[in-house]
Amino acid sequence: MTTSRGKVIASMGGSGSGKTTLLRLISGELQPTSGYVKFAGEVVHELNRDALFKLRRKMGMLFQFGALFTDLSVFDNVAFQMREHTNLPESMIRDLVLMKLHAVGLRGAHHLMPNQLSGGMARRVALARSIALDPMLIMYDEPFTGLDPINTNLIKDEIRQLNAAGTSIIFSTHRMEQVEEMCDHIVLINRGKNVLYGEVKSIKNQFKQNLYRLEWEGALPPDFGERFAIVEQENHAVTVRLHNEKESNDLLRHLIQKDTRITHFEEILPTFDEIFIRTVEGE
Repeated sequence: MTTSRGKVIASMGGSGSGKTTLLRLISGELQPTSGYVKFAGEVVHELNRDALFKLRRKMGMLFQFGALFTDLSVFDNVAFQMREHTNLPESMIRDLVLMKLHAVGLRGAHHLMPNQLSGGMARRVALARSIALDPMLIMYDEPFTGLDPINTNLIKDEIRQLNAAGTSIIFSTHRMEQVEEMCDHIVLINRGKNVLYGEVKSIKNQFKQNLYRLEWEGALPPDFGERFAIVEQENHAVTVRLHNEKESNDLLRHLIQKDTRITHFEEILPTFDEIFIRTVEGE
């Protein structure tokens, strides 16, 4: 698995498949039994302690349950990395912390303690902390689990803005609907193995079954069922399986010649739920 800077990658798989382990390998928290992780030109597991800590300053991590320091305020949680890894004056740290909190909609909560935050607020504070040093790469472990729609959309918007600024993003998820919406690439992990990797659009095309949905007004030509393979039909909608894209043009041309009024026509691509099930069952 290789990716260039500025991409959004989803690490997909069931519970216990190895999604979080992949993130821990990238960060150097775990060492691989074979193979290697190379980030920013460095082989992660070959670095000594100081070099690894230096490399990690280019990474941000949002843990699944936030993992805030419970005895530090919201402000001090976000400021922690700045104080630990930079020589910035406190006045500049204050401005940067408030800017990061503003980005996640929590500037006014800087004085609160973690036990005063809702689950969604804690996750957003953790997000602000993960971007404190403007990292090249941010890793999110199940970033949307347990969040209401408002907090989910806030984190999605922040991920998009970070990516637009050139930040690479890897997040683990078992919610397949988020993959198509946000990602450039996916890696599907099953039992610790990479069983599928590539661009989202390419993978969907790889698994498509040449299914098309057609809706119309009036009546279909009497010979329609003889010429085209009908998979499903209800009222004025039909799903057909065609041999190739060229045949879709033949279908439309046939209906137009028969004066059938077409109201909707689209190719049905598989969902990532379907791709996941087919790939894992194939394994």
